[in-house]
Amino acid sequence: MREFEALKNIKKVHMIGIGGVSMSGIAIILKEAGIEVTGSDKNDGDMINILRENGIYVYIGSNAELVKNADIVVYTSAINQHDPEFVRAKTLGIPTFERAKFLGLLLKSYKMPICVSGTHGKTTTTSMIASIFLDAGLDPNIQIGGKFKKLDNKNYKIGNSEYFILESCEYVDSFLNFPHQTATILNIDEDHLDYFSGIEDIKASFKKFILMLPKDGILVINKDDINSMNVYEEINDDLRRNNIKVYTFSISDPTATIFAKNISCNIKGFYSFDVVNPDNLKKYSFYLTVPGIHNVYDALAAITTAYAHGISFPVMKKSLNEFCGAKRRFELKKELDNNVLVYDDYAHHPTEVKATLAAARQKEHNKIIAVFQPHTFSRTKELLNDFSTSFSDADVVILADIYAAREVDDKSISSKDLVNLLKKNKVNAIHIPKFEDIAKYIKEIIEPNDIVLTIGAGDITHLSDLL
Repeated sequence: MREFEALKNIKKVHMIGIGGVSMSGIAIILKEAGIEVTGSDKNDGDMINILRENGIYVYIGSNAELVKNADIVVYTSAINQHDPEFVRAKTLGIPTFERAKFLGLLLKSYKMPICVSGTHGKTTTTSMIASIFLDAGLDPNIQIGGKFKKLDNKNYKIGNSEYFILESCEYVDSFLNFPHQTATILNIDEDHLDYFSGIEDIKASFKKFILMLPKDGILVINKDDINSMNVYEEINDDLRRNNIKVYTFSISDPTATIFAKNISCNIKGFYSFDVVNPDNLKKYSFYLTVPGIHNVYDALAAITTAYAHGISFPVMKKSLNEFCGAKRRFELKKELDNNVLVYDDYAHHPTEVKATLAAARQKEHNKIIAVFQPHTFSRTKELLNDFSTSFSDADVVILADIYAAREVDDKSISSKDLVNLLKKNKVNAIHIPKFEDIAKYIKEIIEPNDIVLTIGAGDITHLSDLL
């Protein structure tokens, strides 16, 4: 049982928003460490059931009485600061920690945290790295931003090693709370503009994140991503002074540490490529069963990270050739009559949407019907023009209403605005607010061998239940 130095006098922790992807994993880590854990959440669900199966009491709603005997309270940043439990904790003088800050405290007890960050691809890459380390017998601790089949459809694993493989998001500078021995940077793009002022602000955050690496730490970085390399060049002297070991990956630059060549794609949209071991120049062929060129980059990031930690190429090859993807990452949800395939993907940024549709286009199909639910008003508004050029690979685009998430609708943006721009770009687009009506429309227009693709980070994933 692991002992956490920062929690040596803590006997009970209460968690507000315990059902979240990261919060639930933290709760079980604490439970395994012998700490009593209680929690609350607005909604019931799969993660709540898992927590209860692990002996953790969860209240649906808010109950301020649960706080009074807690030594500390951990809360998700999504809660309202007027939440009764949060207010009671403050009134009683109980120490409160936002989720990322608290997770950072826990990470200090591990010698080898591997933090995977970037605007796109974090969940898939973290899952790939986790899979390789598991197959290598390294028994890592794992936290991923989505469910993963290899973890019994959970998003976490409690291991018995000093490795902690963690998906690390830049939103609200969350990843700056995480001490890490390895930083894997996938890409840097413009997103979360409700927090960041623009790309330079985002790059500045990534600089801080990389410079948190300890002396003799490891940086894995995408040599093909312009913003990532700009950041790297600006801090190269600092990295050299701290003796940071830098490993790069690429599909275009053969001078990268790990370079993919002989890239090809089959009729299922699955890519294969060759990689040469830099140590002995032996070639290894990788065959992915997750579609799209973006997954080649994710795989290269995983290979490079594993190589930096001394894992053998045969282990990497076996692990990635068997990798079947994380939940909601081009996940096959249903097969309808006449070979109509229904897929679901978490893409919610223009770059991700474009990559997902490009992957679908490479599969054998009649036509592609894309159903997109924009995620947050701020993202839709700030990136509206980029979204308007991201759907060219779809034959039909259906826009659901914007998923508000943490935001309030100020009526300045709607899905209709995106539909109008898509139509100007000659995209066959339509706005249908309700899921029931979307399902009815799809049933009217589907033909044999069509692909239906639900896209978005909200509840659009449930549309397939209506088809």
